[in-house]
Amino acid sequence: MKRLLTAGMIPVVVGGLLAGAVPASASTLNTTNISGYYTGQTLDWRPCAESDLISLPPGTDISGLECATFRTPRDWDRAGERQDLTIAVSRLKSTGPSTASLLTNPGGPGGPGRWQPTMFRGQEKLREHQDIIGIDVRGTGKSANVTCRGTADLIRQLDPRDRAPRNLDQILANAEHVARSCQSAGGEVGPLITTYQTIRDFDLLRVLLGREKINWVGVSGGTWLGAHYAQQFPQRTGRFVLDSSTEFTTDWQKTFDRQPVGFERRWRQDFLPWMARYDAKYHFGTNGEEVRQTYERVRYALSRNPMDGNGPMELDTAIIYMLYKKATFPALAELLVKIRNAMENPRAKAEAKAAVEAAGDFSDAQDATFWNTVCGEGRFIGTRESLIRDSQRNLDRGLLLAGGGTLNASVCLFWDKEPRPLPKMDGKGVPPVLIVHSEHDPATAIEGARKAHAGFANSRMLTVTGEGDHGLYADGNPAVDKIVNAFLVDGVVPADQSVPGMPLPVP
Repeated sequence: MKRLLTAGMIPVVVGGLLAGAVPASASTLNTTNISGYYTGQTLDWRPCAESDLISLPPGTDISGLECATFRTPRDWDRAGERQDLTIAVSRLKSTGPSTASLLTNPGGPGGPGRWQPTMFRGQEKLREHQDIIGIDVRGTGKSANVTCRGTADLIRQLDPRDRAPRNLDQILANAEHVARSCQSAGGEVGPLITTYQTIRDFDLLRVLLGREKINWVGVSGGTWLGAHYAQQFPQRTGRFVLDSSTEFTTDWQKTFDRQPVGFERRWRQDFLPWMARYDAKYHFGTNGEEVRQTYERVRYALSRNPMDGNGPMELDTAIIYMLYKKATFPALAELLVKIRNAMENPRAKAEAKAAVEAAGDFSDAQDATFWNTVCGEGRFIGTRESLIRDSQRNLDRGLLLAGGGTLNASVCLFWDKEPRPLPKMDGKGVPPVLIVHSEHDPATAIEGARKAHAGFANSRMLTVTGEGDHGLYADGNPAVDKIVNAFLVDGVVPADQSVPGMPLPVP
């Protein structure tokens, strides 16, 4: 059993040099025996254009960001066949002499990450000697894409709170249709959109970057990729930060089963009381329960009178994604007010409809990468009947925001190919990794992160108290940034400890 460190214990320092600080020969770099056909490539860096970057946040400064592509085996188990995929990457160069490369991933799985280095522009200590690398993983973004033919939106339409048998049957029929469409459209490539294949793309990228080791910051689903890389390639693992962690020591199904608790906690304990505090502005309720009841009335009205196809599921999806960051609380409150006004005044519908649609927009390639990954690795347990029972149990427990939606997301129940078994994830032989997690994280509930920490040898956990943001490093908390930068730059491995979160916004 792993003994947990206390906050009073002295941190240890691993390595006096940054990962990859000492130039290495090609043979030293290529210890994983990748064919010279792939390792002989050169990354042809050029300035990125906005059109190179998928999911780029509006107003993002992309100056200095460089883009390149490289080819990778379509199937790493048959690399000798030289059937290739293209992977799109980016680089924000270090401000001083470059001695390391920090790879990043925004999660999903399937989120395009070529834009992500821009998030770290202000981390002066980190950037002094480290190039920040962004990656559109296989399947998504500007890399070789997979598709579900646009069908994935079907699972975000029907309301699981409507427990009429006909509605429940249609929800499952929609999920089955998404599974069939994703698999038929994916062809031979779809089954190769997996963690197993993706982390080998990263290892090839490590060689092309000229590094003996890579450093890592992965958020959400990016923690899964980072942990799996570290387990598979411990000698190539530098300093790995797992930010807002999945329960990567288990399977995807158990990880996502925790989401209803996470979202409901964030909704009831953080957002609803916050909105009530500003009732003079929003006029939605003077305490959290009053705000929730107003929302329930608005939701019911929307179910009876959708706005051009935007009903309660579209609203709930928008709410869920606006709970990820407290910075979007004011926008979420304004959205709820707009929906309420639209239910009372038809003239306000156009503005409310646009706000709902903007909050839940996903690309087909991102959806397809998500489902091919989640359904294509690890076994999915359940039947139609058990999934209906589970969703009802969530609703009965008061997990109203996302609990019923587990039924809508039952795509993997209908995946008809044998999934790739997941490796044992115990962290044995892996250098120290740092898990950073907030107490009220909605998307990756802290209970799962704690289990991953307990089961992954030599991991450390930084808990951010009084906080619910998903994605914590380089997001405005100086205490978090100080500890993470000390680890990434100086190799100071912290003891398990807690730091306070940042205050909620004032609208």
